[in-house]
Amino acid sequence: MTLDPSEEQDWAERWDQLYEALSAEPRRMIISSLLDEPQERRLPLPDVAESPNQPKDAEILSIQLRHHHLPLLAEAGYVRWEDEPFVVQRGPRFEEPAFIIELVTDSIDELPASLIRNCKIFQDRVKND
Repeated sequence: MTLDPSEEQDWAERWDQLYEALSAEPRRMIISSLLDEPQERRLPLPDVAESPNQPKDAEILSIQLRHHHLPLLAEAGYVRWEDEPFVVQRGPRFEEPAFIIELVTDSIDELPASLIRNCKIFQDRVKND
């Protein structure tokens, strides 16, 4: 089977886009927060992007979300967001980052200790299991 070069590039770009989307903790927190929510449910920002690992001023985080994190997630189709009220919900391609987050979460017992150490989110999950 021969792949059309444009399809091959699209495939590679989609993976790159997924890794970039999950490379920042506020974006991972947003995807994690939406995992158990129905498609139409809108969650309040910046609350769902906050992390116990990186306490930030809510106003600074809101600015970072509006100008960097949310546009990146929305462009990929992972989320939809609104400014007034400041909320986020699942996008049409939400299942892509959701799969990776769920895979990591479900495999927490297999993660190297170096990835759990000092990560308050994973430490809490390990304690609860």
